[in-house]
Amino acid sequence: MNPPLQRDRVREILAQARKQRVLVVGDVMLDQFIWGSVSRISPEAPVPVLEFQSENYMPGGGANVARNLTAWDVHTSAYSVIGRDDAGDQLEEQLRNWGVLCSGLIRSASRATGLKTRIVAQRQQIVRVDREQKELLDESLTAKLITKIEQALKPDVAAVVLCDYGKGVVTQALLDRLAELCRDRGIWLSMDPKPVRALRLHGLSLMTPNRKEAFALAQMTETPGPKDPLKDEALLKVVRHLMKRCKPAMMLVTLGEHGMLLCSRKGRPFHIPTIAQEVYDVSGAGDTAIAAFTVAIAGGASPIEAATIANHASGVVVGKVGTAITSTNELLATFPEA
Repeated sequence: MNPPLQRDRVREILAQARKQRVLVVGDVMLDQFIWGSVSRISPEAPVPVLEFQSENYMPGGGANVARNLTAWDVHTSAYSVIGRDDAGDQLEEQLRNWGVLCSGLIRSASRATGLKTRIVAQRQQIVRVDREQKELLDESLTAKLITKIEQALKPDVAAVVLCDYGKGVVTQALLDRLAELCRDRGIWLSMDPKPVRALRLHGLSLMTPNRKEAFALAQMTETPGPKDPLKDEALLKVVRHLMKRCKPAMMLVTLGEHGMLLCSRKGRPFHIPTIAQEVYDVSGAGDTAIAAFTVAIAGGASPIEAATIANHASGVVVGKVGTAITSTNELLATFPEA
C-alpha cells in the first residue's frame, strides 16, 4: 500500500515542471458555449426555447490540453494546422490569452478551424453543434508541421503531448516521425489515441484511453464490468492486448466514476479510485488527465504519483460546467498537508 501523496510533494513536482517546456501537437479546436435558461417549450416544435444570457469561447481539443498546462505555469507551445478563418483568429487569441505560445500554428486556406458550439441551460447541456473538417492533412502540410516541431525540440523540452481527436492533423507520418524524434532525444511522448482511424501506435511513453476507447482500440466488444477494475477480466484482457501490441511504457485507462487504472510493462495494474464528489460535466476531463500526468512526469514524479495527480486534477474539473481546468491552488487543496 502506497502512502498518501502529500501536498508538499505535489508542490515540489509542479515547481520542477515549470523549469521545463512541453509541446502540444495535434488537433486543436474552438469551443463555444451559449448559456441561457429554459422555461417553456416552443409552439413551433416540441423543443425547449432557450432565453439567451451570455456566450463565451474556450480552447478545445489539444488547445484545452495546452490551456491546462499553462494553468499550472508550465511553458507550453501549440503545434497544429488551423484555418484562415474567424474561428482560427478566435482560437489563437484565446491561446495567447492563456499564455500558450502559438508560433507552431500553421494557418491554411485549405483547412477549416474546428468549432464546437454547446448550448447550456441551467447547467445542463441541451445540444452540441459541430462544425469541423476531418480530412487528413496532405503531405505538404504534414511536412511543414514536422519541420516546425523538429526545430522546437530543444534540450529544455521535457515532454510532448500528441492530441488525436480524429480531425486529420495526426497522420501516421506525423506519429512515426514524432516517435522517432522523441526516442532519439529522450523526450517523454504522451498520447490520448482515438480509435476513429487505424493508426499504428508505437513509440509512446504514455497512452490514456478511456474504457470505451480501450476496447475499440483492441477491436474487442465492450462488455459491462464490475466497479473494481482489478476484477474486470474483460478490461484486463484488453489492457494486456494493447500493452503487447502497442508497447507503451505506461497506459492510464480513465474509468470515470471508477477512477483510473495505471498499467506498465512490468508489474500488476494499479487502481486509483476517483476523488470526484460531484460530476457536473465531463467535457475536457481526458484533456486534464493527460496534461496532469505529463506535467508530473516532467517534474520528476513516479508513474503512481503522476497518475494520482492526474486523478485529482480530473476530479476537480468534472465538478465544473464546461471545458474546465484546475488551478494550482485548487489542485494542491485536494492533497493532505504533511
